[in-house]
This record gives sequence, C-alpha cells and structure tokens, in this order.
Amino acid sequence: MNNAGTVHGSPRLCEAAAGATMQIETSAAGAPIPGGGQQIPADTTAGRAAAAAALPSQVISFAIGDDQYGVDIMAVREIKGWSEITHLPRQPDYVRGVLNLRGVIVPIVDLRCRFGQGLTEATPLHIVIIVQIFAKPVGLLADRVLDIVSFETSQVQPVPRIANGSRVNFLAGLITIEGAMIALIDLPNLLSVQIDQDEGASVAGPKLSVPSPMSLNN
Repeated sequence: MNNAGTVHGSPRLCEAAAGATMQIETSAAGAPIPGGGQQIPADTTAGRAAAAAALPSQVISFAIGDDQYGVDIMAVREIKGWSEITHLPRQPDYVRGVLNLRGVIVPIVDLRCRFGQGLTEATPLHIVIIVQIFAKPVGLLADRVLDIVSFETSQVQPVPRIANGSRVNFLAGLITIEGAMIALIDLPNLLSVQIDQDEGASVAGPKLSVPSPMSLNN
C-alpha cells in the first residue's frame, strides 16, 4: 500500500470528464461496502472501533463546485461522462433519472442537489461515478473527478455536529491532504431510497421504482 496522505497523479481519471468510461480495476465485484450492515452505537468503545475499521484508506476524490469529496475506491465500479438519462415520475429531486448501463438500470443521484445546493446543470463535462451500495449500482453525478488518494485511517477527523446541515449525515469523516480538505461520503446513508440487500434488509426510506430495460427501450 502507498504511503499515508499520498495523492496519486491519475490522468486516466481525467479521461472520464471528457466522456470516456473508465473501469476501476482495484474494486472487486461484490465487495462489501464500508458502513453497511448492523450499526453499533458510536459512543461506545466497540462503536468507535467498528467505525474506524469501516473507514476507507483509499478513495477516489471528486469535486462539486469548490468542495472536494471522496468515495471508497472499493465501492467504485467505473467512472463515465454524463450522458442522456431517462427521467422517472414521482422521485425525489436529487434522483435525476436512470441510466441503462449495458442492460443494468442505474439510478442517478445529483450530489449537489442531495447536499441542498440546487440542481446541477449537467453538461458533457460532468461525470458520473458508478458505485455499489448493498450490491446495487448507483450513479453519483459530480462536477469533475480529481485523484486517487491514500491515507491512514488515523488521519480521519470526525465531522463537526454544530449544525444539522444537509451534508452532515452523509459524511463519514474529514481528511486533509496537502492542504486540501476532503469530505468522505458515507454511501449507505447517502440515499433515503430503499435498496434491498442480499439478506433482505434495506435502507430506510421511500422505495425507488426502477423500470426494466425492456420498458425503457419501448
């Protein structure tokens, strides 16, 4: 593994902003997503240990405006440029629609909107990060991809709980690399839609209705 606090130069990541699709070779299909499963109270010794163990040590960083975020590289399946999507009725504003990705229907979440900052005016320069949450693919719409960042979990600082901001509940922690602060996305808490797991459990919230590929092609 690379040294802690290292930002890797990654021209391949930048290709996604130009509309190219990039597979993430380091993420194994079906890999468990940190933060999922049974929750342990964070104010206990076991809870703090479990939270530290669940934190990633390598993320793909990306930008929304001037803010930087990171998602666990093991959850990322690919990065692609923005393309036309199919809009669905009666969905939250932050669910922009669905994308038919090689026969798999992927809901697209507008992160700017999810964080309470308004809808993204998507252009071909924007990117979609395909992540896996509880074995289900979800696309995250962002402005641009930045780098692959490695760090030690001991570098992760808790998110201040001074105010109930729109983003607080979606963040797992904060890291500072080379003077830049990166907010780590807590993927299981990012969606209020229901995503069924293999064990039959689900994320609380309204269920997202996704049509079949056949209905999209009609």
